[in-house]
Amino acid sequence: MSTIQNQQLENVASTATPVYTLFESVVTETLDRDILARIGAGTLGAARVPGFFTTEQCDAVTKGLDTCDMGSYDEQLVQPRIAKLGPATYDYYGNVELPPAYWEHTEQSDASRSGLLHGGDPLDEAIRKLEKVWGGRVARATSKGRPMFAGMIREINAGAKMHFDEVVREFPGVVDDTPVCQIAFNCHLSMPSSGGESLVFRRAWKPSDEQHRDGYGYAESIVADEPYARVEAAQGDAIFFDPRNYHLVRPNTSEGRRVTLSFFIGITSSGELSIWS
Repeated sequence: MSTIQNQQLENVASTATPVYTLFESVVTETLDRDILARIGAGTLGAARVPGFFTTEQCDAVTKGLDTCDMGSYDEQLVQPRIAKLGPATYDYYGNVELPPAYWEHTEQSDASRSGLLHGGDPLDEAIRKLEKVWGGRVARATSKGRPMFAGMIREINAGAKMHFDEVVREFPGVVDDTPVCQIAFNCHLSMPSSGGESLVFRRAWKPSDEQHRDGYGYAESIVADEPYARVEAAQGDAIFFDPRNYHLVRPNTSEGRRVTLSFFIGITSSGELSIWS
């Protein structure tokens, strides 16, 4: 059963022809294919699935992270620092293709993450659940025939600037099977008691936004009048949204770590799901 949060269905037309914002967020105990399709189609702002991972699973993964060597995004560009396990395609957006360093990092990170869930891989658990929801196989996206990295673990305690993620626009041609839409997946392995919420705005990037660039992000003034979905997640909750829309993370306002298992989901032209980070 789904519960609608934020904006309700409301006709916002200025003429006799109805038009609806369609950017509410939902909380649902049972994720289904229709919810993912609505996010991909742009008619649902965000979905939160409580208990996607159990508390025990989350604690096991975060405890295992203590034995992992966490890296970070380029600290000359991304401040405050965001710690992460695994490479991001974002790290190589200035390249023509993914370099050898990406593939080496992929192999190392897969090995580090593979035993974090009682000797198993938390990514496999997430994939299993998504396959059940979608009714089909979920595979890693490929680049020049090679499976890309998926399943980054990130720690964002001081917030993340407003930005967008769109692999086909920011790194054209890197994915072999071009996705027709892109969905962000974040399962919250650890959360502070307050702060750390996500905001997703009904506003995609456009070229004129570059004059409002702020490092890796953009000034929040450009979305001042836009509808948005606000999602407050608890430990174990998964959230889904379209990252081609501007989005941000607010800083923690209490003790605690904000740690997520994160990747992107692409719906391909054949209706299959592919994932990458």
